[in-house]
Amino acid sequence: MKKNLLTVMFIAVLVSLFSCTAMQSQQGQGTAVGAGVGAGVGAALGQVIGGDTEATLIGAGIGAALGGLAGNQIGRYMDNQEQDLRSAIATSESASISRDQDVLRATFKGEAFFEYDKSTLLPGAQAELRRIADIMNKYPQTIIEVGGHTDTRGSDEYNLRLSEQRAQAVKNELIRNGVLEQRIKAVGYGESRPISSDHAMNRRVEITIIPIRQG
Repeated sequence: MKKNLLTVMFIAVLVSLFSCTAMQSQQGQGTAVGAGVGAGVGAALGQVIGGDTEATLIGAGIGAALGGLAGNQIGRYMDNQEQDLRSAIATSESASISRDQDVLRATFKGEAFFEYDKSTLLPGAQAELRRIADIMNKYPQTIIEVGGHTDTRGSDEYNLRLSEQRAQAVKNELIRNGVLEQRIKAVGYGESRPISSDHAMNRRVEITIIPIRQG
């Protein structure tokens, strides 16, 4: 029972952290989330759950399992991950990689992942995400946000729901390829974050990768 409750609380903390950072800039996001996830958070979870030494140690173990990075390690760690991500998508015409400080973002064109108005992954998307998952598994000391985005066609409510379904489909595929579920948060942004006047460019999936800093 305690382990089940621990898992629920841990996921809740990750969801809370992602919710808070969504309102910040990318640079602020990396700092806030990275600083917030580590052995310190794990230990605090233990106290919240059990208020005893055993629960505290279990909680601290979660933080340790996530593998927080020391400040002087983060830059090199993300440099290597960026290089591997770029190599993984080098032949793809539907993907791009960007970086802001220590936060990486892989952006995929919507039509490469889904048929129009659908949320079922295309076979090509599955192959693409398998390569991305391999990199995520190689660099486990990160947490991940999968963001779904749509154009402005259709109602706000419909677009939000579609973007959520698409983000969840991508998250599920990453998990299917071995990425730890607790590392990933799926978020639907609907039409709220356009990047272009071109509808096609706004239909996209963004995978944001944030380093975990030592607590």
